Amino acid sequence: MSKKYYTNERGLQIIIALLKAHGIKKIIASPGATNLTFVASIQQDPFFEIYSSVDERSAAYMACGMAAESGEPVVITCTGATASRNYMPGLTEAFYRKLPVIALTANQGVQNIGHLIAQNIDRRQTPRDIVKMSVEVPVVKDDTDAWLCNVNVNKALLELTHHGGGPIHINFSTTYSGDFSVKELPSVRVINRITLKDNFPEISVQGNIGIFVGSHRKFTPVEVQAIDKFCEIHNAVVFCDHTSGYYGKYRVQYALVGAQSASNATRELDLLIHIGEVSGDYYGMNILPKEVWRVSEDGEVKDFFKKMRYIFEMPEEEFFARYSKGEKQDSTYLAKCKSEYQRIYDMIPELPFGNIWVAMQVSRKLPANSVLHLGILNTLRSWNFFQVTETVDTYCNVGGFGIDGIDSTVLGASLCNPNKLFFCVLGDLAFFYDLNAIANRHVHNNLRIMLINNGRGTEFTNYGHPGHAFGEAADPFIAAAGHYGHKSPTLVRHYAEDLGFKYLSASNKDEFLNVYSEYISPEEQPHPILFEVFTESKDESDALEIMCNLEPAPKTIKQTVKEMAVDLLGEETVKKIRKFI
Repeated sequence: MSKKYYTNERGLQIIIALLKAHGIKKIIASPGATNLTFVASIQQDPFFEIYSSVDERSAAYMACGMAAESGEPVVITCTGATASRNYMPGLTEAFYRKLPVIALTANQGVQNIGHLIAQNIDRRQTPRDIVKMSVEVPVVKDDTDAWLCNVNVNKALLELTHHGGGPIHINFSTTYSGDFSVKELPSVRVINRITLKDNFPEISVQGNIGIFVGSHRKFTPVEVQAIDKFCEIHNAVVFCDHTSGYYGKYRVQYALVGAQSASNATRELDLLIHIGEVSGDYYGMNILPKEVWRVSEDGEVKDFFKKMRYIFEMPEEEFFARYSKGEKQDSTYLAKCKSEYQRIYDMIPELPFGNIWVAMQVSRKLPANSVLHLGILNTLRSWNFFQVTETVDTYCNVGGFGIDGIDSTVLGASLCNPNKLFFCVLGDLAFFYDLNAIANRHVHNNLRIMLINNGRGTEFTNYGHPGHAFGEAADPFIAAAGHYGHKSPTLVRHYAEDLGFKYLSASNKDEFLNVYSEYISPEEQPHPILFEVFTESKDESDALEIMCNLEPAPKTIKQTVKEMAVDLLGEETVKKIRKFI
C-alpha cells in the first residue's frame, strides 16, 4: 500500500496547520468514519502525541486529567451520530474547571441535518456550560471559505486561554475524501491575542503605517496625545471619517481618495492599526494593508480587513504608549496623504445640485463647537468627501446601520446641552420613518434639521448601486419612491410650522445659497429650524459618479501602444494597418 500523507480537504489542512502553529499536540482520538480524514492525516505527523479511546465519555474525562496535569490544551475527536453527545459530561467538568479541552467533531454538512440521513445530528447549538465557544468550519471550496475557516479556528483556539480559559468546540464538515497525497500543509495565518501581561511584538516594518478608526466615542485629550505621539515616532497617519471621533494632528479624511479607483499612492500599508467599531466609510476603507493589528478592550477577533495578526486586548491609550518610545520621525507620510487629498479635491468641477453639493457648501461653515448628526449611506458618504469645521463633533447611527431612529438620536443628544447647536442632515425616507420625534414636546430651539428630499431611497438608484441598473423600474419597490407626499412642497412645511419650527426650503442652488446662512447661523434662534432641500435622484447619482472618477484610470498597455503608434505613424496610417490585422 502506498504511503499516506495529509488529506486533500483544505479545511482540515488549515485546522491541522493551525493546531501545529498554536503548539497544540496532545490528541485523544475515538474511532469513526466522519473524523477519519483528520485522524488519518495526523497519525503520520510526528509532531502530534496521539492516544486512543473507544468510549467518548471516557475520552473527554481523560482530556480533563491530561490538561490539568500537563497544563497544555488537549484535542478530543470523534465521529458523527451520538458520539459527540458523550463528550458532554467531561466538557461540563472542563468548563467549570476552566480546562483547555478542544472538542473536534465532524459532520457531512449542515445541509443534511433534518432530512432522515443517518448519523447526522444537529450540533449547531450547545448548552451554555459545556464550551466557551463553538465554531463551524465548512468544506473549503474557495478563498472566502478558507478565510472563514482560518479566522474561526484561530478565534476558537484563542478562547482556550481567554479570560481564564476553558473548553471550545470546532465542528468541521468533511467530504470523506480518500485522497491523502498532500505532503505539506499550507502556510496559515496565526492570530495571537496580546494582553498587558504578555510580551509585545516589535514593529519592524519600514513602509507606511496607518491607524484606521471606525466609529468611536470622542477621544479624551490623553488618548489623542498618545495617538499623536505614536504617529510622531512611526511617521504614521490616522485614517478617519465623520464618525471616528479623532481630531488630532495626524487626522486624514480618506474617502475622497479611496473613491478613486485609479489612486494607489497612499492606500498601500505595511501595517494597519485598527481601532473603533463599525464604519460606514466604505470608500475610506479602500486601503490595502499587508498586516493588521486590532486594538480593543473586548479582545474579540474582528477581522474586517482579513489580514489580522494580533488582537491587543487593552485600552488604546496603553497600546499607543507602549509603542511610542524612540526618536521623532519626519511626517512625510502625513504630508503625502494631505497632498493627495488636496490634489484630487482641486479636480472637483461644478457639481449638480444634491447632497454632495450641499455638503461641499456647508461642511466648512458649521459653527464652531456645534454637533452634526448624519443619515446613513448616501448622506454620510456625501459628507465624508469633505472636512467639517474644527471643533464640530460628528456622529452617525452606523452601529445597527438603520434609518429608523436618526431624528430621535439627534433629539436625544440635543436635550443634553441646550446651549450647543445640534445639526442633522438626512434623507426623506429616514426623516419620515422617525417623523414623530420632531413632535416631541421637549424639542428645543438648538435643533436644526436639514431634510434632503428626493422622493425615494435615492441610495438604490445611485451610480454604482445594483439598483441603478434597473433605471426607472427601481422606483416602485427597490427605491420605494412616491411615499410621504411625493415631494409635496407643503406637507413638511405645515407639519413643521405647526410644531413651532422655522421652515426653510430650496429647490436649486440659487435658492439654497439665499437661505442657508440662516440654517448655519451661530446665533441663537427663537425656534428650531427645519430646512427642506428638494433634489433629483439623477443629479445625486451624476454627482457621485463625478466624485468617483476625478482621477483618470491608468491607461492599459493596449491604449499606450496605440497612442505611441499614432504619434509615430499618424492616425490615418494606423487605421489602414488595423484593417489588415
